[in-house]
Amino acid sequence: MPIPSYAPPRKSSYDVVVVGGAAVGSSVAYWLGEETRGKLSVLVVERDSSYEFSSTALSTSAIRQQYSNPINVRISQFGVEVIRSFQDRMAPYFPDEPAPNLGFKEYGYLYCCSPEGVDAARARVEMQRGLGAHTVFLDQGGLKAQFPWLNVDDLGGGSWGTRAEGWFDSMGLLMGFRRAARALGAEYIDNAVTGLGLDGGRVTSVRLSTGETVSCGVLVNAAGPRAQQVAAMAGLSIPVAPFKRYSFVFASATPIPGRMPNVIDLSGTFVRPEGPLFLTGNTPGDDGPADYDDFGPRHQEFDDAIWPALYNRIPGFDALKVQQAWTGHYEMNMLDHNGIVGFHPDVTNFMFANGFSGHGLQQSPATGRAVMELIVHGGFRTLDLSPFAYERIPANRPFMEEAVI
Repeated sequence: MPIPSYAPPRKSSYDVVVVGGAAVGSSVAYWLGEETRGKLSVLVVERDSSYEFSSTALSTSAIRQQYSNPINVRISQFGVEVIRSFQDRMAPYFPDEPAPNLGFKEYGYLYCCSPEGVDAARARVEMQRGLGAHTVFLDQGGLKAQFPWLNVDDLGGGSWGTRAEGWFDSMGLLMGFRRAARALGAEYIDNAVTGLGLDGGRVTSVRLSTGETVSCGVLVNAAGPRAQQVAAMAGLSIPVAPFKRYSFVFASATPIPGRMPNVIDLSGTFVRPEGPLFLTGNTPGDDGPADYDDFGPRHQEFDDAIWPALYNRIPGFDALKVQQAWTGHYEMNMLDHNGIVGFHPDVTNFMFANGFSGHGLQQSPATGRAVMELIVHGGFRTLDLSPFAYERIPANRPFMEEAVI
């Protein structure tokens, strides 16, 4: 991995220092700027503003409401609201050029379920619909009628998000938040945090790779897969580590007719259209945690695990050719696969925004707003994310999300 050219900060003290400037960190900076209009000084420290190895850039850039946990449904509903309105929301910060159009493809998710899982799937659909989601449950016959290219022989049915689910431009979202945050007064620097100064149960300063020490009022940990590194600098621990996820783009000799959703197979393999090609991957395996700088591919993953699952579920995928492959990191919360959002009870100005387990991009709009509310107002004013609080971690009290892809 190349060593970036680091830059120093402009000042020696900031009200808020955000460690990590990808989707979550930039959302935090944006919402702080929107709410305070320059009344708080904000420094965002990003290791590499090319974002080459960031989870945002290497994600599959999708959003869904099909979660097992009601809070995650509501978080995604707000995310969809922001994505749909993003160009208009960002327009004031792009005076000389069009604001990003995130190209939201609302093709939905299709979760396949086994015959044994029908009751649980129906219950999740009922919960999601009760919150305003557009999920429907299709039995075996309904699946075949809607998606005739699908093999349903071993399925009990499936849940399909008919609206407000799909995929979008991840870097457009990130760069929009970043540009808006800077226009609202946030300072971004290419640098790395190497240590924290603490006194009296508070973070008092941040040490940078370039040798500077800056004072801070609040420290926000938005370091993605490196979240535990930053927590350790304050003598804290969270069960968040990088897990590798392998993604592949392939061409198929047989086209799939109609509007294909993001299909989630029983095996955990997913596949969706990507223009004339297809994007596929699977749930992170048990080969982690990975080293922070390990983005090495595992090409045999496609032949050994993904292609057999694809061919079983969609028989038309009998002749495929991989065009592109990459490896990204999930910041996996190994306790319960849910985010950790809020202040530490003892290091009282250390804010967590971590552990989203592959959902960080789609949850970044709501997370950034929630972090802003805690910093500026001392409590949540919109979505109540208190179940994501740090206190559940040392208590070993999981707040589970079962629908992890």
